[in-house]
Amino acid sequence: MKTVGILARPDLTEAAPALRDLVAWLRRRGVGISVEERTAALLAGEPRDGWDVEPLPEVAARADVMVVLGGDGTLLGASPMLSKREVPVLGVNFGSLGFLTEITLPELSEALCGVLDGTYATEERRMLHAVVRRAGAADAEVDVLNDVVVTKAALSRIIELDVRIDGVFVSAFRADGLIVSSPTGSTAYNLAAGGPILHPRLPALVLTPICPHMLTNRPLVVSDESTIEVRLHGGRDVEVFATLDGQRGFSLAGSDSVTVTRSPRMLRLVKAPGRDYFQVLRAKLKWGEYTTRRS
Repeated sequence: MKTVGILARPDLTEAAPALRDLVAWLRRRGVGISVEERTAALLAGEPRDGWDVEPLPEVAARADVMVVLGGDGTLLGASPMLSKREVPVLGVNFGSLGFLTEITLPELSEALCGVLDGTYATEERRMLHAVVRRAGAADAEVDVLNDVVVTKAALSRIIELDVRIDGVFVSAFRADGLIVSSPTGSTAYNLAAGGPILHPRLPALVLTPICPHMLTNRPLVVSDESTIEVRLHGGRDVEVFATLDGQRGFSLAGSDSVTVTRSPRMLRLVKAPGRDYFQVLRAKLKWGEYTTRRS
């Protein structure tokens, strides 16, 4: 392990002590350190000895592993960059839920020791590829980790979305919107909208209508080899937006469309030592444990 990249949410002042400890810990072990430039502001006053400050693309290009401090939103914002080289990502949770940034601060040293000596385990999470096509504008192509959401503005009326899978018409959804989610994103907006939890290794996508006009419109799980096209039904005077991982948004009008396919890219997440996926679900969703000890 030659270089560790460090990224934190820029306004996460409570992470400053942990960042200082992390930099000192890595320096004592002779590891190269590349700190994202906005993250470096949290280290103001620290001697610039043994660590570099660089823009995120350069950090991602150099790092053999990335340490991300914040919540899932911080990791989601960086995931398109980090997935280019499939750099292992160690997510440290400073947020509220942390399905992706599952490692706690007390676990950081143990997890880093495993990274440095090569005994760590990773889990690959498949990205989605979204193409937003708008009349009179260049196509926008973005890889996302969680979901692609087509939804109305807060005060708009119900919208109508034509959905096709592999060119075959599925339904005209009349709803507040539609979520196209990866298995990783199934525990995000999809879960809040009543969609199913998909195991992260499942080769599937889920389409979940948001507050559908017809109660028989239920979430639909399809193969991740599918091509999903969501087209705005023109002629309705409403504001509609396509939002990608909650990080980027595009206004839609007329018969604009969003196409979602499986991306060739993966995000590699460093696993917390001794914790499996179902333990994470139990902890985050407050699921029950055994009430009596098993014999």
